[in-house]
Amino acid sequence: MIYTMKNTFIAFLLIAVFSININAQELFQKPMDDDNTKFTNIGNIGLTITNFGMFGNGFANWPAQPSCEYPLGSGIEHIFSGGLWIGGFISNDSLGSGRIGPYVSTGSVDVSSVANRGGGFEFTNARGSGIAQRSSLLQSKFYNPLAVSHQDFVMDYFDTARTLLNGEIIIDHVPLGVTVRHESYAWNLNFANNFVIMNYTIRNVSNKFIDSFYIGLWADAPVRNTNITSPRSGTPFFDKRGVGFSDSMKVAYTFDAIGDIGFTDSYVGLQFLGASRRADSVNFTSWQFRNTTDPNLFSPATEVERYRKMEGFFGGNNRFPTNITPALLRTPGNRSKLISVGPFRNLKPGDSLNIVFAIVCAKKFGTDAAALDTREQKNNLFSSAEWALRAYFGNDRNRNGILDLGEDIFGTGKIQRYILPTPPNDPKVKVVIESNKATLYWDRRSESSVDPILGVKDFEGYRIYRTNAGFDLTETQNLEAALFEMAEFDSSGNTAGLNTGFNNIRLAQPVKFDGDTTNYWYKFEVNNLLNGWQYVFSVTAFDKGDETYGLESLESGKLFNQAKIFAGVTATSDENVEVGVYPNPYYGEAYWDGRSERLRKIYFYNLPSHCEITIYTLSGDIVKRIEHSPTSNGSDQRWFQTFSRDGIQQMSGGEHPWDLITDGDQAIATGLYLFTVRDKNTGKIKTGKFLIIK
Repeated sequence: MIYTMKNTFIAFLLIAVFSININAQELFQKPMDDDNTKFTNIGNIGLTITNFGMFGNGFANWPAQPSCEYPLGSGIEHIFSGGLWIGGFISNDSLGSGRIGPYVSTGSVDVSSVANRGGGFEFTNARGSGIAQRSSLLQSKFYNPLAVSHQDFVMDYFDTARTLLNGEIIIDHVPLGVTVRHESYAWNLNFANNFVIMNYTIRNVSNKFIDSFYIGLWADAPVRNTNITSPRSGTPFFDKRGVGFSDSMKVAYTFDAIGDIGFTDSYVGLQFLGASRRADSVNFTSWQFRNTTDPNLFSPATEVERYRKMEGFFGGNNRFPTNITPALLRTPGNRSKLISVGPFRNLKPGDSLNIVFAIVCAKKFGTDAAALDTREQKNNLFSSAEWALRAYFGNDRNRNGILDLGEDIFGTGKIQRYILPTPPNDPKVKVVIESNKATLYWDRRSESSVDPILGVKDFEGYRIYRTNAGFDLTETQNLEAALFEMAEFDSSGNTAGLNTGFNNIRLAQPVKFDGDTTNYWYKFEVNNLLNGWQYVFSVTAFDKGDETYGLESLESGKLFNQAKIFAGVTATSDENVEVGVYPNPYYGEAYWDGRSERLRKIYFYNLPSHCEITIYTLSGDIVKRIEHSPTSNGSDQRWFQTFSRDGIQQMSGGEHPWDLITDGDQAIATGLYLFTVRDKNTGKIKTGKFLIIK
């Protein structure tokens, strides 16, 4: 069967390959344990990474899991699917005798060239394998001293299987005979939280030489806001992208070319960082989805055509035909992109090659129209790409591949890659929620942090951030941008910072909370909050910086250390306190509501800590039963699933939201409703009423 629509492929993915609800091994009998459930969530990009050579998830798990979401939690996606490509010839020796090919092993391909479920997905893995997670953060449950970054994913896969367990051939697949050790790295640092480094070590496990080979990343990368346009909508979702390439930064990028400023005003780039062997060139190509007529933008369907694309040819005999211009590629279309590196001359049996890419997301800079794709608009993209390069080159500051005088800062005599200057450790934060109020407490672990490059304790101070009410309802939902600085406190008696001291926030004695052994030494109160609205708070630590090494003052991650809260009354079993509802009356929608019927909510308040809320019509029919406990936070309702996707929001304990949907899954109608609240601890029942006007 030939697939004619991209949304058909989405359905196919949902049913046949990537579904987490169906046993994939029964449907797709590879000798493998495929895992597509892992995604980065430590910084500001949510990228699904698999152990079968693919990144992104084809929106198979949308909206529960991001494919390549940036900013994290925004609903703005940047990649449908992408994958590792390895292409080359097979020969008997280093001279190329008996050479056959070329063959290209692909982790994912443009569906227009896939005739059935096996084609294009050519990497498999061993039974019992999976994706290991590590973290260099001491407070992480995944802490591992071998971790490279704040969130490592580590996996192995190979291209050597030609058939499925049931004997079915993987269509059009001729193995090159390689294994891949794939490690990904992500950080929560404010300056390095929107790229993911993809570190591939490729080993020849065959008895043949692999000659004239290329390695690349391919991606089908629509940049669209899924809160506005569903990926299930087919063509309207996929055909609005422009593509381009920066030779200086070695970045192939995609952007929304129709100009939804404030909706999808961002870039996603595939960047080459480096390799253990020298290659002749870094190539960029792009093609149109399902294109079989244009000789320059045709979609490659054969091994030879894919290899030619990896060589950097758009089509014909030219790398850039005269009619394929940057201006044309900037126009809206359904085009994918490929960045490839090579040719590497040969890889003999048993040899390995290491190659490293980055997937980078960034907001456009300035206010120019999206379709212009100016150099200025790419400032943030290139800044993030530069930080990815800094991470890769580590202490090789001049990037010449050797340690020069003054670069061996660790005393190992080796280049140490994936080294970034490090701010102080994040303080541990506790938030106590009350009506119209939040009190922030934090510990002082940041003050003992040692910078790994400087080798000294360089803590300077704390910054406190918050959002305004309603930030979550904006179209971009860019939390990093929505957080604004409320206050700053730093050490006194030096030339760094404001020299405020800590007397206004430091406690005479630390406080502890039930079930928590942490000593909290600092306290900061916020008294002007609106009940029922979502706020995010963050406390960061920053250092002094160092002029000798050219390091500016660095700050710990705002997003990693966030506390998401809803101000409201605390729980009470006082018989003299009435239960209630707000807003009451409810006039069709509240200011905090979303755009659809299921994105509405009201709150019951003055609730006991454990209770049952029952809602009735005037005739006594039960509309809804709600169980309330101290941990209730609305995560079972669509509003919170849309605007608090990570599910970490905290409530005051005495309030409970309701989405106005009955137990029969129907929206309630205009009318007066009665309710009871039964305290499960005392058995006492209170009553109330509220009015809905639509």
